[in-house]
Amino acid sequence: MTLSPTLELAMDLIRRRSVTPDDAGCQELMMSRLAPLGFAGENLRFGDTDNLWARKGKDGPVLAFAGHTDVVPTGPEKNWAYAPFDPVIRDGYLYGRGAADMKGSLAAFVTACERFVEKYPEHRGSIALLITSDEEGPAQDGTVKVIDTLEARNEKIDWCLIGEPSSTHEVGDIIKNGRRGSLHGYLTVHGVQGHVAYPHLAENPVHLAAPALDALANEFWDNGNDYFPPTTFQITKIEAGTGSNVIPGELLVHFNFRYCTENTAESLEERVVAILERHKLKYDLQWHLSGRPFLTDRGALVTASQNAIRRITGRETELSTSGGTSDGRFIAPTGAQVVELGPLNATIHKVDECVKAEDLDTLSAIYEEVLVELLA
Repeated sequence: MTLSPTLELAMDLIRRRSVTPDDAGCQELMMSRLAPLGFAGENLRFGDTDNLWARKGKDGPVLAFAGHTDVVPTGPEKNWAYAPFDPVIRDGYLYGRGAADMKGSLAAFVTACERFVEKYPEHRGSIALLITSDEEGPAQDGTVKVIDTLEARNEKIDWCLIGEPSSTHEVGDIIKNGRRGSLHGYLTVHGVQGHVAYPHLAENPVHLAAPALDALANEFWDNGNDYFPPTTFQITKIEAGTGSNVIPGELLVHFNFRYCTENTAESLEERVVAILERHKLKYDLQWHLSGRPFLTDRGALVTASQNAIRRITGRETELSTSGGTSDGRFIAPTGAQVVELGPLNATIHKVDECVKAEDLDTLSAIYEEVLVELLA
């Protein structure tokens, strides 16, 4: 079977066991293809995370492709139909950890650049790739640190196309042009531990907190807006107790907001505290802001992406801000236009992760068309 350059590269990347934060040589492989095109590669290592900033050109505007080489753990490999790091193509699908999220997109970045530079060696502006090995993990030493580095030397990205798997039914049917914010809360409710037979000598924090948690779960946060769905609140962990005859002394509750621009992290924090105070709880509460919401309205990058999809596939594209967070939350605040455009997300993080093989060639062609529209 003759493979396209995009499929060959995707399979070479999948063979590298790059579980967060291990890059396992993926960035070096990508750079070996980019350097002959005139890209200057900069290896930026922070902590145990490898990052690559590769750029061709010195002038603006700058179109950057952004992505990650790290993948999530496979789980028990015996549950996979095919070894997760030994990619195979069966019945038109490429199987392997990272096929969809997101080594297929990385391969498509590279091959799109190869064809574009061959056709337009004197293109305007600059092409860049921002690649990290820390997107699936804490995301503390990856894209956020690269952006800090670029900002410190006033090196700006004008347009950023992230290869996250954004599509639902067909490649390009959805573009993510924004994401909701993510705010985590870590609540400890204090009671008094005691024997279950003597509840009058104890204070059960589970009982005390239940009405407050019910109020939080049923609170109306906002209606959303034209760009974002309504803010949601979800409890993700509850832990209390040491044994069947012991009233617990503490209750631990973890929760998360996925919030739109109708609220801020600060306004949500204030509203949560007001509910807890209303229920007269004794508590400690810590917050972690994973990312604020961002939105790229219609403009050059959204238009170029939609036009490229239309020219290559003939289909119209829906703009969406649904789903989880992405590294776009670190890039958008610099003023860059940011969209996410990648393969189908049906199997990401699952056993037998796969992507339709021909979709990667389609994706590469779409990326090339975006380059043509913006930089040719």
